[in-house]
Amino acid sequence: MLAGAAGQGPEPGAQFRLPLRLESLASFHDQGLTMRKTSLLLAGVLAAANGATHAAVPLALQCGNTYDSQAAKLLGERTIVTGADGRIAQVLPGRVDVPGAKVVDLSGRTCLPGLIDLHVHLSGESNPKSYEERFRLDDIDFGYRAIAYADRTLKAGFTTVRDLGGEVAMHLRDAINQGYVQGPRIYAAGKSIATTGGHADPRNGINSELAHVLGPPGPTEGVVNGPDDARQAVRQRYKEGSDLIKITATGGVLSYAKSGDAPQFTVDEVKAVVDTAKDYGYRVAAHAHGKEGMRRAIEGGVTSVEHGTYMDDEIFALMKKHGTWYVPTISAGKYVAEKAKVPGYYPEVVRPKAERIGAMIQDTFAKAYKAGVKIGFGTDQGVAPHGENAKEFGFMVEAGMPAAVALQTATYNAAAVLGATDLGQIAPGFRADVVAVAGDPLADIALMNRVEFVMKDGALYRSASQ
Repeated sequence: MLAGAAGQGPEPGAQFRLPLRLESLASFHDQGLTMRKTSLLLAGVLAAANGATHAAVPLALQCGNTYDSQAAKLLGERTIVTGADGRIAQVLPGRVDVPGAKVVDLSGRTCLPGLIDLHVHLSGESNPKSYEERFRLDDIDFGYRAIAYADRTLKAGFTTVRDLGGEVAMHLRDAINQGYVQGPRIYAAGKSIATTGGHADPRNGINSELAHVLGPPGPTEGVVNGPDDARQAVRQRYKEGSDLIKITATGGVLSYAKSGDAPQFTVDEVKAVVDTAKDYGYRVAAHAHGKEGMRRAIEGGVTSVEHGTYMDDEIFALMKKHGTWYVPTISAGKYVAEKAKVPGYYPEVVRPKAERIGAMIQDTFAKAYKAGVKIGFGTDQGVAPHGENAKEFGFMVEAGMPAAVALQTATYNAAAVLGATDLGQIAPGFRADVVAVAGDPLADIALMNRVEFVMKDGALYRSASQ
């Protein structure tokens, strides 16, 4: 089913059940980096998933406490019964022995819906050599790394992610769906759509001789100039197997370019992307730091704004008017601001942007929450280390959001951003994605960094005894 069809969110990659194909891979993040050719099939076979336990009988998870993501509150003891179809069959009050079901004792623990991170980049992870590795490493190196990043993310309790840039994610998604490797459910944007010289232009930062040999990128490579190009770029993403569309509405921090906030799309270009995306049931996420770029993206009809560094009261009001979601990525902001102080970690053209923009995002988030903007959980992991996604909860609470609401952004709200009607809640008929932590995360949000139990689609990937 295509994204958003008949009012239901997609199973990511549902329209692509073919064997994995040899296609391109973004080596790190996807900002202006050379596209690579790879096959995750080989890496998938060599690193076959071996950590999941699939129950032959129904499971009865006896939870000491259970988080209701719709109401953002704890319900007390509940018994969650999972079915053979990988969905939740029943949620019963108290500790109940269910005939024919195997008991999983989670007393003393709080059960929550599987967590959702709306902004990751599984194709890479920041390090001081990131900008040179695309030239030095082989394709298969990036494939193996992506497998490891996916595993870390799942073991941290994030059973679903929205990967917003990097073509490896579509093939990793397929490898996970086909059982070759283990990882979260992936909604993959594939190659981000940019404008010439903008954030995610794959020719940024290369020398003139190489640029001349390669030639200027076009819609096939995700670079557009005008509404017609924008429509073609969306159709190309559909052809390649994306689950949604991402545009880079302003400059970015880590791209090899001077501006981190200048607007890079016209309203007409944004509308062309959004209208064409709707033809395929796609939603559109917009990377944006600067105010004018955000305004154009919101008026153009995007589903979510990522980062949103220079939001102000005018943008808050516009987002509320259009129902636009905000995905803040505080983790990435803090990480790049910290690393900008390390000599040589980033190229000099990047360092001032990282230092200036990164430090602002948490304050922007605090203002957006107070203004009543709709917020979904996203970290931009890949900028910061994969598997540390839950640190974002602490940053959100530190900025003034109650812990119960912060957890809601990564469950109920995040599912709404995806358009997924069977994720983000512990309720009959929903996917059996359940995580658990020892104690009460509403009293101590840091517990989310120590997830002890992970279930995805009824299969156990981390048990409380591990």
